[in-house]
Amino acid sequence: MDVVLLLQMGALLLVIGAFGGILAGLLGVGGGIVLVPAFYYAFVGLGFDGPEVMRLCLGTSLATIIVTSIRSVMSHNKKGAVDWDILKTWAPGIVIGAILGTLLVAQLRTSALQAIFGVLAVIVGLYMATGRNHWRLGDAMPKGVLRAILSPMLGFLSVLMGIGGGSFGVPVMSLFGVPIHRAVATAAGFGVIIAVPAVVGFLLTPMQDAPPFTIGSVNAVAFLLVIAMTLITAPMGAALAHRIDAKPLKRGFGVFLILVALNMLRKVLF
Repeated sequence: MDVVLLLQMGALLLVIGAFGGILAGLLGVGGGIVLVPAFYYAFVGLGFDGPEVMRLCLGTSLATIIVTSIRSVMSHNKKGAVDWDILKTWAPGIVIGAILGTLLVAQLRTSALQAIFGVLAVIVGLYMATGRNHWRLGDAMPKGVLRAILSPMLGFLSVLMGIGGGSFGVPVMSLFGVPIHRAVATAAGFGVIIAVPAVVGFLLTPMQDAPPFTIGSVNAVAFLLVIAMTLITAPMGAALAHRIDAKPLKRGFGVFLILVALNMLRKVLF
């Protein structure tokens, strides 16, 4: 085993975890939206540029989300901010969508997954850069047919991006009148519901030309190092958010995310 490669990989992943944790705490965005492209550039830079590397990035990102989302839900629940009724009623559809997303990812190569991530990340980035808290599609969370459509879609799209519930869940809840602090808290629960079934699937999906200590399509080294760093730096980001106005930063991050997504699309198209 190449010790130099492991040291390079460890150093890169520690930086990625620290950066992802600060952004998650500061802007309230899930770490996955940062981790997936960061993992991609790290693994490719280390020489693991096979047709399945993007699946590895998605699976490893979702594995970290299990830990960070559980921690986040517990923290929000102490403040009574989690809407358990929304979680219970949306959970079955989200799980179905997450499973379908995992099955699709197992069939797709890196280029297709890059294209999907790029397009969806542009949409998320545009919402972050231009969205307004007063935008509404309704005064209450959807039920019946609309919930049956939206809940699996939320799980499905989140797995295709390797992210938790925040990037899609928070906008959906906000657009249907859920207060933003309650939406953020409840979306952390979405993250657990999305990530657990997805990661089980990724662990059972082997890949070729994988970095050291990869189980199925989840890299254990990346998982452990990133979790260790985000647990340290996310509270720092959250503390910083109380001292500064995070709105312009969120818009700036939206623009940054669009640029990252466009670069990923460029790699696919050219």
